Order: sequence, then structure tokens, then C-alpha cells
Amino acid sequence: MPQSRCNEPCSPGHRKASNGGHLACCYDCVPCSEGEVSNITDSTTCHKCPKEEWPDEKKVKCIPRMYEFLSYGKDILTSIFLGIVVFLSAVTLIILRIFIYYWDTPIVKANNRTVSFILLVSILLNFLSVFFFLGRPVDITCLLRQTSFGIFFSIGVSSVLAKTIKVCIAFKATKPGSIWVKWISFNVSDYVVLVCSSVQVLICVIWLLVSPPYVEFDHRLYPGKIIIQCNEGSVIAFYSMLGYMGFLAAVSFVLAFMVRTLPDNFNEAKYITFSMLLFCSVWISMIPAYLSTKGKYMVAVEIFAILTSSAGIIGCIFLPKIYILLLEPSLNSRKAILERNKI
Repeated sequence: MPQSRCNEPCSPGHRKASNGGHLACCYDCVPCSEGEVSNITDSTTCHKCPKEEWPDEKKVKCIPRMYEFLSYGKDILTSIFLGIVVFLSAVTLIILRIFIYYWDTPIVKANNRTVSFILLVSILLNFLSVFFFLGRPVDITCLLRQTSFGIFFSIGVSSVLAKTIKVCIAFKATKPGSIWVKWISFNVSDYVVLVCSSVQVLICVIWLLVSPPYVEFDHRLYPGKIIIQCNEGSVIAFYSMLGYMGFLAAVSFVLAFMVRTLPDNFNEAKYITFSMLLFCSVWISMIPAYLSTKGKYMVAVEIFAILTSSAGIIGCIFLPKIYILLLEPSLNSRKAILERNKI
């Protein structure tokens, strides 16, 4: 039978829409809206795909959405981070082994060996905490990734602060009649690490009890993808953790900067100044980058900040000591330290 029509029939993936004319056989064909499909000719409506699915290119059928996260098997970023973590962890273990081997030598003793040991272990744990950020997020990794990173980092920065305070006290105690002499025998460094780290632990415990992080599936960020990510739960708790860590780093930087011109055997203040300057620079630049990215790239930005700032502390504070221990053993003596002090 002949049909009366003004235009070609609408193909699948389109629907009929009135063009404002008076004839019912005249209409326009419009593509289905985002997230909708039609699989028949001259369809009057399009049907929305289920939440876990998305239209194909022709908008004829719904297909499963792709899941996006830092996958071990499919993402090159994950492989790069994995290689960096293994390398930096190995370097940290080697430095730790060297410090233990030279435990009773003057250069290790002069650098507050107990706090140095705590600092190296905390940096190693920082590197290993990156594994909580890699792979598909689940409830346990979401709970542990930010809190473990915050606690380990706070222990490390508290150790740097303790070393800085020890340098300040040691220098002030050299002045005749100084009241700081009695603080030399008092183990200030251990108390600084314990108290400053405990505050961060308290923040993280309150965070986990009040509004813990959880796994979130974001269907709206990218068409055709489901972003599997960790929702931090409480934004206030997250930034309180970062803010406290930044406060410790800033105090360490200011104290170290004030005593950076001490004699050569107190030169660790200069190294601490450089390490904290790098630390603060990395995290200050990380915040806008973190807020402007989404999905797996947001996680990648945080991983990069963790690795860079931890490697900066290793490079600025420990590599000069390793150079003396391995390549300039003549400087690893009490006599050499005293001679440098006289100069």
C-alpha cells in the first residue's frame, strides 16, 4: 500500500519529533539524548539505559559501562608508580642497613640515630602505603589509604621536627651559662615524635569513627564509564589531617631556617631546611592540582606528591651522611667533627 509521508522514516537510534507542521505525516528525526537508545524504526520515544550500562555509538542498544581506576593490569600509570615505589623502598632499606652497620660511629651518633631510624622506617612505610592507592578500591583500602599515609607522614615530619629541635638545643647549650644545658641529657626528641604523632593518630581515629571513607561509584563524571573511587567521608577531617601535617612541616622549616648558619657540624639544619622547603612546595602545589582533577588522575596526583616529598627527605637529609660514611670515612670521626667546628 502506498504511504503518505513527507520524509524518510527515522532509523534506530533516533526518535520522531514534531516539526510544527499541520500534517501528522511530517516530522523530524532527532538523535536520542545522552544515555538513551531506540532499536526500532520510527520510534516515538527513546529508552534510558540502566545505571550500569551506556548506549553504543549508534544508540541502538545498551552495553556495559567500563570501570575506571588505577588498574594493575591495564594502566601504564600503575606500572610506573609500582616501579618507582619498589626502587625507592629498596634505596630506603639500603640506607637503613648502612645506618645500622655504622650505628656506633660519630657521624650517626651526632645525627640522633634513634630519631633517624624512626624517620627512615616512617619513610619506608610512606612508600609502601602507595599500594593502598593502586588497584580497584575496596572498603578496607579506602579506610586505610588516607589514614595510614597521614599517620606515617606525621611520624616522619615529627622526626624531622625533633631533629631540628635537637639541633637548636645543642647550639644554645654551647653558650656559657646557658639554661639549655640541662635539656641536653633530657630525651626531648622522643617526646616530640610521640606527642606530635599522637595528635595525628587522634585526628584519624575521630575521622574513622565519625565519618569513615567508603567506596563510591560515580556514573556521571565521564559518559560511558563508572569511576570507582574512595569518598573521603568527611572533607573537614581530610583537610585537617593535611593541615596538621603542613603545620608540622612549616614549624620544622622555620626552626631549621633560623639556625641554618650554625657551624659545620650542625649543618643538618641546612639539610632539614631544604627538605622541608621541598616538602612544603610539593604539597602546596599538589592541592590545586588535586582539586582540579577527577577519577584516577586525582589519585595519581596524590601518589606523586607522596613519592616526591618522601624522596626529597631521603635525598636532602640522608644522602650527605651516606656520602661521608661510604666515600669519606676519614670525616666519620670525633676529631674531624671537632676540627670542622673550630673552623
